[in-house]
Amino acid sequence: MTRWWLLFVPLFLLGCTTSPPRNTDDLCAIFEEKDDWYEDAAEARDAWGSPIPVMMAILHQESRFRARARPPRKKIFGFIPGPRPSDAYGYSQAKKSTWKAYERSAGRYWADRHDFADAIDFVGWYNFQSHRRNGISRQDSYRLYLAYHEGHGGYRRGSFAGKKSLLAVARKVERRAASYQRQLLTCEESLRDRGWFFGWF
Repeated sequence: MTRWWLLFVPLFLLGCTTSPPRNTDDLCAIFEEKDDWYEDAAEARDAWGSPIPVMMAILHQESRFRARARPPRKKIFGFIPGPRPSDAYGYSQAKKSTWKAYERSAGRYWADRHDFADAIDFVGWYNFQSHRRNGISRQDSYRLYLAYHEGHGGYRRGSFAGKKSLLAVARKVERRAASYQRQLLTCEESLRDRGWFFGWF
């Protein structure tokens, strides 16, 4: 007997992967499209003290909100796909070792790198560590991103100095965080009200 229903399994699994938001430049549009994301972001903010626009700007830079993003493979002889430069994965592009440290520190042993709620909580946790270890303001998206990219030790050593492309990217994150902040001011009240309303059902 042909198990015809097995043909639908790949389609079902594909449907379980969250697609990126249609408009990643508008934070209000992102939260309107993705019903649970504002609540997830607010929980991470409350847990770690990291502003929502800062965390979302970092996620945008790292993965463009793609759940299963990975670094591009290196090319051998210019055209043969080679190994990836790291095991970074998911929304936050966290490496396995850093993610394990997060799981132990935050007590979130069930967390997945391709789950948005876990990924934004990770970013909040990492920013908290950057604030605690290196004294970076929770609102300083520029320096928080540099620490996120270089690691806490690397940031402390100033490993980002002279990396013009990285410094330019950090400025992009800073501008996006500021833009997201302005946008959120126009819609956060309605997002809070929506969460309260749906909480009854």
